[in-house]
Amino acid sequence: METLALTRASTIGPLADVIEAAGGSASRVFRISELPFELVARPDSLILLSDQLRLVENAAREIGDDALAARLSTAGGIASLGPYGQLILSFDTLGRAIEAGYRKFASLLQAATQMDLVVRDGWARWSYRITAPIAVGRQRNEILALGYMLNLLRQFLGPRWTPEAILVPGLLQGRATIEDIFAGHVARGERATVVFPADLLDAPNPSRRVQPRTPDAEIPGEGEFVGIAEHMIRLGLLDGGLGIDQIAARLGLSRRTFQRRLAARDVTFEQLADGVRLAQARDKIGAGRPFTAIALELGYSDPAHFSRAFRRWTGETPRRWRAQHMSQ
Repeated sequence: METLALTRASTIGPLADVIEAAGGSASRVFRISELPFELVARPDSLILLSDQLRLVENAAREIGDDALAARLSTAGGIASLGPYGQLILSFDTLGRAIEAGYRKFASLLQAATQMDLVVRDGWARWSYRITAPIAVGRQRNEILALGYMLNLLRQFLGPRWTPEAILVPGLLQGRATIEDIFAGHVARGERATVVFPADLLDAPNPSRRVQPRTPDAEIPGEGEFVGIAEHMIRLGLLDGGLGIDQIAARLGLSRRTFQRRLAARDVTFEQLADGVRLAQARDKIGAGRPFTAIALELGYSDPAHFSRAFRRWTGETPRRWRAQHMSQ
């Protein structure tokens, strides 16, 4: 069974651009990874952490680049992490930004991972690790995280700043290239860690960003099965894989086990799928999208089927609902 931990698609950085620039096929990498290519344009979407790891691993193989993870996070930077990145960059000192980062990490950006900041004997050790039992792509994910961490540090300390040490667990392929990208020496350690003088935690933010946009919702934890299933249904809408068998397979479950786990929580797959479709339908109708386009985007073969479903959900036709929405 897959580890049911979610992450935002924004964590992959400018993956498609880097693949194409290196002569690879981004669409093929997404297809092999069984993820919709539309995620490139929807960085706030949630995907399984195991799928993110597999995606980066497949991309590295596609273009033969062991340093790809370092390249992605360095090129994207902390600001590319959407509302989470904006939130971290809004704090007045480096120490407060890091503290907010690791306290909010699991709820706003990525589950099944842990960040810690330990200050001892004048040194700060900021570390990252995956808490889920995931093997494939684990080290690349750690390199990815280190790139974002270094970028945040340099947002406060300057682009030429160098840490005392950058530590990575296990044997590292492409070390020399990663060191060039990180602009610092990389050594072996128990956890992915950046070590730097503790007094730098008081460094002021040279370009504080005020009033960041708050993320629309927190990430469901590993035990929030219904919330995770809802996000997999949203993901399925992007590539037409909305059937119960496709969603169950994405979660690493058989159809029967999937249904049984939903029933234990007093909900059916049909209820979840209808709820997701209704929420998206309201957003799209309110935004003025054509009804034919909405029907296709929600997996209906024609507007008539969508209109009947919408009336069953709300008691009103999409056209009448839009008219009332616009008048309000």
